Amino acid sequence: MNIDTRSRRELFAQLSALGVRPGGILVVHAAFSKLGPIEGGPEGLIAALRDALGPDGTLVMPSMSDDDEVPFDAKSTPCAGMGVVADTFWRMPGVMRSDNPHAFAAVGPMAARITATHPLDVPHGLDSPVGRVYELDGQVLLLGVGHDANTTVHLAENMAGARYLRPKHLIVLEDGTPLRYEYSELDHCCENFAKLDGWLDASGQQRRGIVGRAQARLMRSRDVVEAALLRLGQDQNVFLHPPCVCDECDEAHAASARSVGAASAASS
Repeated sequence: MNIDTRSRRELFAQLSALGVRPGGILVVHAAFSKLGPIEGGPEGLIAALRDALGPDGTLVMPSMSDDDEVPFDAKSTPCAGMGVVADTFWRMPGVMRSDNPHAFAAVGPMAARITATHPLDVPHGLDSPVGRVYELDGQVLLLGVGHDANTTVHLAENMAGARYLRPKHLIVLEDGTPLRYEYSELDHCCENFAKLDGWLDASGQQRRGIVGRAQARLMRSRDVVEAALLRLGQDQNVFLHPPCVCDECDEAHAASARSVGAASAASS
């Protein structure tokens, strides 16, 4: 083994020191390229994560479809856009994957509950994998990525009733026939999710460390949601860029304004 390669045992020690709880529930978002050489590659990292959680723990990863123009198949649709670790994870023996283009995958005692059927039109509400992890008091681990990859922040936006719903569509199978499904989803540039770093660090609710060679952040799902809900209550557009900074946030501002206008007209 190369001297720079991190072993499964070393990763286990780093994860445990960071605060990964044996017997807990852990959602992982990872950029494998940032972790440096790891013994066993992505499978080695997944094995170390499972070691840290122990036999009573449940490991969860995003497993969303990369293509909204192709019908989703939980048994074959890749999720390369979520990174090589996530795309390796759902293919492994014993891992369960939700049957939804907004899929998550999980393995462990709570996997079936977390990956149970969830709605297409509210991808990250309470009745979704991230919502269930929140209700079960799970943790979130960011490996080599920031909060812009933290799907749990979208849960807080849904719980806050954010108004920047934008038109979306998916191709789903009904009785074997591909059909276009139209819906609206909270959507924008997620760059300002980075504000969670300051909020969680200030309250001591985020632990930082190194896993492999990557910066790692560990926190409770409930703490992410609580911090985000507090700020969304003060300013519902707190995660949007100011106008004319990026197209996605401009579209979200316009959607929010339309929603406010429609609500005002309905009440008059």
